[in-house]
Amino acid sequence: MDRTVLLELLALAERHVVQGERHLNRQREIVAETEAAGRDGALAREVLRTFEATQATCVADRDRLLRELEQASG
Repeated sequence: MDRTVLLELLALAERHVVQGERHLNRQREIVAETEAAGRDGALAREVLRTFEATQATCVADRDRLLRELEQASG
């Protein structure tokens, strides 16, 4: 893959990872707030697990792009 394209994709992946961290942090707050209020946090925890799985995919994609860029520069 072209180095310029790899750099653009890597920048996008980095933005997704950062955005994902913000979503994870907020969802953790929602879980804590929900449970502190004595309400059932099952749905909030399920959403958190979904966000965590999505974040793992974003991080893996970013890491793959980093490896590809390394190989292209190699």
